[in-house]
Amino acid sequence: MKAVVIRTFGDPDGLEVVDVPVPVPAPGQVQIATEAIGVGGVDAVIRRGTLAAHGFREGHLLGSEVAGTVTAVGEGVDASWIGRRVWAFTGLSGGYAEQAVAAVQDVLALPDGLTGTDAVTLGSSGVVAHYALDRARFTPGETVLVRGAAGSIGITAVQLAAKNGASAVAVTTSSAERGARLRELGATHTLDRSGESGPDTPVGFDIVIDVVAGPRLPLFLDKLNPNGRYVAVGVVGGQPPADFGMRLMDAFRRSLSFATFSSDTVPGPHRQAVRTSQFTDAAHGDLRTVVHEVLPLDQAALAHREMDAGNVFGRIVLTP
Repeated sequence: MKAVVIRTFGDPDGLEVVDVPVPVPAPGQVQIATEAIGVGGVDAVIRRGTLAAHGFREGHLLGSEVAGTVTAVGEGVDASWIGRRVWAFTGLSGGYAEQAVAAVQDVLALPDGLTGTDAVTLGSSGVVAHYALDRARFTPGETVLVRGAAGSIGITAVQLAAKNGASAVAVTTSSAERGARLRELGATHTLDRSGESGPDTPVGFDIVIDVVAGPRLPLFLDKLNPNGRYVAVGVVGGQPPADFGMRLMDAFRRSLSFATFSSDTVPGPHRQAVRTSQFTDAAHGDLRTVVHEVLPLDQAALAHREMDAGNVFGRIVLTP
């Protein structure tokens, strides 16, 4: 079967389409003929070699979420899964392929009305957006800033904050056109990437949800109101300065909080419950997914070039 692996760490040209054996489901797993493959920010981080110290090696088969049809099951898995259309989390590898395997507890049947493309746009990112607001102890009437709102996590966080009663939902964006699109999804104010904004934007925010991190993170810590909470859910802009914690200590009397969040810390059944609810909402039109582009699997390098250039609004999806 066709798959995409990292031939060499670095830029997208290091990705290579190769022939590999079809994976056989182990006990507790299902095999899925993929119809849609999500391209996420973590894929780019792995491709660059940033996580090599955590065991990722050249030759790694990228991809963490797919949608498609179950074609086989491993020992101990109910055979009724065969033929069902599903979304699945494949771990941090194995998704960029014509066939994938996943643990059955990480598989979810798709509701009627939800496409595979929509499922991989929302499946992982929606859970992160939900729990980021939960960990920030968001309550109706509070002001929220979503930094890096043009990606699928940010787009969902904007919608959830607006839907659940935020008094203001600000976003950082690289253009007026993107700002307008985010306003259609529930944003009320736009800032540029450095945090500059118009005169009507709130001076401070009760909550910041940050997908970017990077060298400018301390500037956004300064935008927290007293008792404000900052939750970092990604590092697509790189690691923050090593001494960024000094910003918190300098503001000691404002009682600010900083946290990181990974959905790995949420029990699997809880993640699946949120995912089920969000898939139902999306199928009914109550939660929007935004697909930037659908590309063939063999154009994965192009998808990564688009991400690296900052051109993506929503999610790129690959199809075999």
